[in-house]
Amino acid sequence: MNEPWSRGQTTAVGATVGVVLLLVGAAVGRADVAVLAVPLVGAAVWGWLRTPSREIEVHLGASDDVDDETNAPADEGATDLDGGEGATTAAADDEPGTLRSRVRITAPRGTAAVVVAVRRSNRSQDEVVVQVRGQRTLPLVVHTVRTGPQTVAEIDAIGIGPGGATVSQPVEPATDDALVLPTPGPLGQLPLPFRLRGLSGAHPSRRPGEGGGLRDVHPYTPGDRLRRIDWRVTARRSPTLQELYVRRELALAEAAVLLVVDSRDDIGPDPRTWRGSLRPRASDPTSLDLARQAATSLAQAYLAAGDRVGLDDLGAVRRPLPPGGGRRQLDRIRHALALTRPEGEPLHRVRAPQLPSGALVIVFSTFLDDAAADAAVQWRRAGHRVVAVDVLPTLREAVLRDRERLALRLVRLARTDRLAGLQDADVELVTWRDAPQVALAGLARSGQRRPGAGAGVR
Repeated sequence: MNEPWSRGQTTAVGATVGVVLLLVGAAVGRADVAVLAVPLVGAAVWGWLRTPSREIEVHLGASDDVDDETNAPADEGATDLDGGEGATTAAADDEPGTLRSRVRITAPRGTAAVVVAVRRSNRSQDEVVVQVRGQRTLPLVVHTVRTGPQTVAEIDAIGIGPGGATVSQPVEPATDDALVLPTPGPLGQLPLPFRLRGLSGAHPSRRPGEGGGLRDVHPYTPGDRLRRIDWRVTARRSPTLQELYVRRELALAEAAVLLVVDSRDDIGPDPRTWRGSLRPRASDPTSLDLARQAATSLAQAYLAAGDRVGLDDLGAVRRPLPPGGGRRQLDRIRHALALTRPEGEPLHRVRAPQLPSGALVIVFSTFLDDAAADAAVQWRRAGHRVVAVDVLPTLREAVLRDRERLALRLVRLARTDRLAGLQDADVELVTWRDAPQVALAGLARSGQRRPGAGAGVR
């Protein structure tokens, strides 16, 4: 079994030099040389005799978890460990992209200091030296642009004995996992289904009812409400009041929106990482990060307008989240989006999943293969309005070699043909990296010109 503490290299060298000086002084009869060795040997022996006997313990967890286990608040002078740029999680009350955690360090008696290092994605982020007397809790703040399940950080710690004479063995890195929920962004006008089939909502439909815009003016018939009588039209058309005229309105309706995320691809802006041998940078949002953020933004906008929103995943065989409304539905969608990730071998679907009648389908994909495009075309042929959202990140090509540029060009040509085929099949296209608010507002205005379409969401 390895000893928890070992001699420091600097102190061991100093002690060795001191012994050599002592022997040389004794051999040549030089007392002054022997006296020079006394501080070196004495400091080494003093440090080794005070070597701590136990290991350093490190625990990483949420603020409440660490405080509950220690039954004591964090030190008032605790040092902030800032993880720098990286990808982590945000608590509900923190600003988006920020995760606050705590590092609890337990050191045995005699420990002079502890070196604490923070790593993310196998890259060193920060390192501090702190004094620990028994136990100390340090706040850890990590910033992120990534979403989904991930490791908050890896904490390494090494203890330093008195005078640096001894150092502890590296402890097992402390880690903590977190689920980063996507954060919605503001949007303007949004497209609606070609025909609104809901019985309540905020959008004017093309069927008779109440609450919407004017449909027509019609002679009074049994069953019409008296408050619907238009006296001006009646006075103009029937001055003797032999016939009454009533105003008929259009009904208000809600839209059914289904968000479909293609989780089979999770690629970064560097094409060299697409093969899987290299990992994307922690500071680069991937295509799945963009898809989560886009889907969350659209879900919030539609739900705020009183529509029903559901969620499905083309990359997994599981029951989809059925369309629903309200704040709880947004929370369900955000949580389900955060859990979406590539699951093994990409799934091949023979046919597209079944959808509610008259739904607006929004597909989020990189469209690097035919699976998502084929599903979108099948839904459009079934009569749904389909919007394809391209979530491919802006690519970095300056770092590519000639053959890598050639391979990327071939992929782009096939992808361009695929997107052109979608537009030929009357699937509307939005590129999320290029001002999606403008493109969505344009689709909202174009949808209003179709017969039976509702008004745009404001």
